[in-house]
Amino acid sequence: MNGIQRVLLITLMGCLPLQGCGNSSNTKSMEQSTQDSTSLLKAVSERNLERVAEILKSQPNLEVKDHKGRTPLMLATYNNDNAIAEMLMVSGADVNAQDAMLNSPHLYAGASGNLEILKLTLSHGARFDIFNRYGGTALIPAAEKRHVEVVKLLTEVPKYPIDHINNLGWTALMEAIVLGTTGETQIAIVDVLIKAGADVNIPDNDGITALQHAKTRGMTTIAQLLRDANADE
Repeated sequence: MNGIQRVLLITLMGCLPLQGCGNSSNTKSMEQSTQDSTSLLKAVSERNLERVAEILKSQPNLEVKDHKGRTPLMLATYNNDNAIAEMLMVSGADVNAQDAMLNSPHLYAGASGNLEILKLTLSHGARFDIFNRYGGTALIPAAEKRHVEVVKLLTEVPKYPIDHINNLGWTALMEAIVLGTTGETQIAIVDVLIKAGADVNIPDNDGITALQHAKTRGMTTIAQLLRDANADE
């Protein structure tokens, strides 16, 4: 071994302890990150706002999931915990991440009528090409469940797919009529959808139109709204 080789060998040997320490540090850092992420799920589930804020300072994995595929933001949305949901979104949580049921914060906020969280998801990158387990958008169940303010908000969003058809063959307009509860709110939702430009002539999978369903169900006011919008008899 010549002098140059000896110097190189000594140098390499001298680096080994440093590399070992570096790997140890990285391992500890990864373990801490995992612990923080797990703690975040627990804190969100317990609605512990102060603990969530504390954990977020360590920049944990915001997309960690529990056994049901729920991220911290999904849990906060299920809990209708608007404050924690906002904190997570501001920190960068994905508003489109879906759980095992194919719910996402955006989809579920619309379906459950949580207008505040829905607005936040829209301002944090909500996508309209991600669908629930029925192949639907946030608008379709909102129309069925009489969340009129949600329907108003979503129909005002530029390029929102108002006429999207779910796996059942229903648009938001169709679902509002077929599954919606009869009453003034249902009429208001149908009116909002029509005024927003919903296609009144898209039939269901059996070829039955919204007007035909309305007539069959004795919804005279809604039937007239559809006729006024040039729905086919």
